[in-house]
Amino acid sequence: MEDDKALTYASYLRLDGLLDQQRPLSDEHDELLFIVVHQVYELWFKQCLHELRHLRSSFSGGDTPRALATLKRVLTILKTLVAQVDILETMTPLSFNAFRSRLQASSGFQSFQFRAFEFLLGHKRGGVPEHYAPDSRERRELQALQAEPSVYDAFLRYLAGSGVALPAAVLARPPLPEPVADAQVQDALLQVYRSLPFQAQVCERLVDLDEGLQEWRYRHVKMVERTVGAKPGSGGSSGAAYLRDTLFKPLFPDLWEIRSRL
Repeated sequence: MEDDKALTYASYLRLDGLLDQQRPLSDEHDELLFIVVHQVYELWFKQCLHELRHLRSSFSGGDTPRALATLKRVLTILKTLVAQVDILETMTPLSFNAFRSRLQASSGFQSFQFRAFEFLLGHKRGGVPEHYAPDSRERRELQALQAEPSVYDAFLRYLAGSGVALPAAVLARPPLPEPVADAQVQDALLQVYRSLPFQAQVCERLVDLDEGLQEWRYRHVKMVERTVGAKPGSGGSSGAAYLRDTLFKPLFPDLWEIRSRL
């Protein structure tokens, strides 16, 4: 009979393997901080993907309480992601540049999980999967997400299931590569706000999610500007210039457009 060891805190969390993953390439003091913060980001991205799939499922099942609870959790995680920028900003430009050359071609731009997060929310830029190797899991999964309904697609079908009169063409359309505002959808959303208070709460939490992601993008841009200024980013990206271009592009434009009509 196999001798099973008693489960412990360390074995349940697989701490031996987890704590062996931080391997600086230099003797610079701040490189460990840089690695830890980015690894924690990836763990939170993993949780966000788990939650967004759960949210999409909640919309498909018409489960408003579960959708609201899941949105609250994602929003709380986004606040944590923003707070982690404060930790990174304790690292000075001199201390970062002391080990930056060791990063070679690696860059946060290559984060597959963040791209998957964007894709699930409906920001499915066509060329992104091509940044990954042709036979890679990352490319296959991003291509699959391109063909799947986004969280916003599922949200619109959730509203239709709640009795909201949405255009049939919108509900039947294939997944879009970018969020697109639609006047007829906005008319329907106005009716949600005026007559369906629980669904209106879901609308507001989606606006919170959109705003929270924009806050994280902004803090990320300012952190990069503070650390490397106008220098090119790691891995050959344009650095802060590329990041600035991602700002103020809403994921759910319909929910923003109706603000002036409420």
